[in-house]
Amino acid sequence: MSVQTETVTVKQISLVDSKAVKRQKMLKSALKNYQLYLFILPSLVYIIVFCYWPMYGVQMAFRNFVPSKGIWGSTWVGLDHLVRFFGSYYFERTMGNTIYIALYSLIAGFPFPILLALMLNEVKNQRYKKIVQTVTYAPNFISTIVMVGMLYIFLDPSSGMINTLIKAIGIEPLQFMSRPELFTHVYVWSGIWQSTGFASVIYFAALSSVDLELHEAATIDGANRIQRMWYINVPVLIPIATILLILSAGSIMSVSFEKTFLMQNTLNLEASEVIATYVYKVGLLNAEYSFSSAVGLFNSVINAIMLILVNTFARKLSDTSLW
Repeated sequence: MSVQTETVTVKQISLVDSKAVKRQKMLKSALKNYQLYLFILPSLVYIIVFCYWPMYGVQMAFRNFVPSKGIWGSTWVGLDHLVRFFGSYYFERTMGNTIYIALYSLIAGFPFPILLALMLNEVKNQRYKKIVQTVTYAPNFISTIVMVGMLYIFLDPSSGMINTLIKAIGIEPLQFMSRPELFTHVYVWSGIWQSTGFASVIYFAALSSVDLELHEAATIDGANRIQRMWYINVPVLIPIATILLILSAGSIMSVSFEKTFLMQNTLNLEASEVIATYVYKVGLLNAEYSFSSAVGLFNSVINAIMLILVNTFARKLSDTSLW
């Protein structure tokens, strides 16, 4: 027994010594590369102050918050606000609209940056390629307010460019911004037009790393352009597309508040009321801070669950995942 005890003690001492050595190595490495740590310090402070510290207020979702009493002085009500939201008249409509717009945007918009990158990568005329890239990148730098203003001008039933073209072919003008069944299409496709060019940048960067000798060898073997794109370029983009898909799934419930709210009116409210606009109206306009916090927390929890599920699914299907 004494021999076993001595053996265990020796192992514990060696384990403690190895940990001490590791700490010393980490300290030496930190001192040696202190410039790099100073470089990331502002970002770290920003994340702590603006991302983690506000999480202190999450408990408002479980309290009946009264500003004069503060967060800690307000009454604890548990899950009452969430139960109220689940049983409210607006729950099905806001959840349905949010999920529909989010999935529609993801499914319709996700392939376009990949297709744009693949097609422009095949263009040999550099001047033409730069012009197309500039034209497709430009909409990303238009602010949301200006974008919605452009939509109202272009889709105006009496003088809008789109309805002018529609009338030219003998069809009655459409009330795009007033009809609930058209709201989602306008929202999604205007977003695709605005973001496709900029979203394709990361795919361009990946395609630039493809070895040209692979294309030359494939050409010698008789592969045409489509076959080279499919068997050489597409496999390079799959890992990046997987990561971006996982990140998109992690924000699937975060439908843009600004654009939705600016496009919203009493006529299309049936299709345009999403969780973000509902939280704004309940929380700020009606001053129900705890209830809106509970709804916003529920939205964030769904995003986190989707991120974990999609990441797990991607890791099982391939070696590409966030963790």
